[in-house]
Amino acid sequence: MLLSERPLICQYATPRQWASASKKPSRKTSMDVAIKPKNIALSDIAAVDAAITSRRSCRQFLPKPVPSEVIVDILEVASRAPSGHNAQPWNVHVLTGAALRRFTAAMVASFNDYSLADQRVEDSDVYPTEWVSPYLERRRRVGGALYASLGIQRGDKERMHEQLRKNYEFFGAPVGMIFTVAEVMVRNVLDCGMFMQNIMIAARARQLETCPQAAFAVLRSAVQEALVLPDNVRVICGMALGHSDGQSPANGFVSEREPVTAFTRFYDT
Repeated sequence: MLLSERPLICQYATPRQWASASKKPSRKTSMDVAIKPKNIALSDIAAVDAAITSRRSCRQFLPKPVPSEVIVDILEVASRAPSGHNAQPWNVHVLTGAALRRFTAAMVASFNDYSLADQRVEDSDVYPTEWVSPYLERRRRVGGALYASLGIQRGDKERMHEQLRKNYEFFGAPVGMIFTVAEVMVRNVLDCGMFMQNIMIAARARQLETCPQAAFAVLRSAVQEALVLPDNVRVICGMALGHSDGQSPANGFVSEREPVTAFTRFYDT
């Protein structure tokens, strides 16, 4: 049966039903009770700061599974992201097991099909049409540093293609996520970005790593076909989730950040 003839997750289940195999007792979450503000202890500040500053784009994962109840917990926590008018426009398609393998196989096949290059250009609106300073220099530095850490020489198109292909395998992660919004809510995509950031921070709190992947928006048509998404749904991004492979050179690379003075203006008079 073709991927387009059925959803990859063949039997729909609510998050709690999906995680019901776990013996972990149910806990009250932001979905069950109103959250009241509380004072933040210094230890909480350190923990939150550590979760944020230790976040990396992990580019090689171990095959170790992530329990379904942990995934649900992360998503429930992340759902407290700010949302204009409380629209909560985000939708998440969580792929594991056989569904993940079928999906990645379809994505790799599409990525390797050079006849679809024009379609990818038409689909992709996630990157600038023109790179200018200082963004161009930052892009070149981070790309050069990543390839150098992997031993990929400039101009080695075959190995560059191989590394890019790993995006569509979620870098070997046991959990892949695809984020979508309804076309009528595309202007609220900022909400989706904050929701995704919450997922990444909540994952770090659980000693897990992530990698947000705009690359899936480049294969938007293929993603929509594989997940049997209607035309009025926009593919925003993907994300890998799992345990980092600490032995991989790809995970030894850490991107730089500009100092606060480079992007901030303070007004006090």
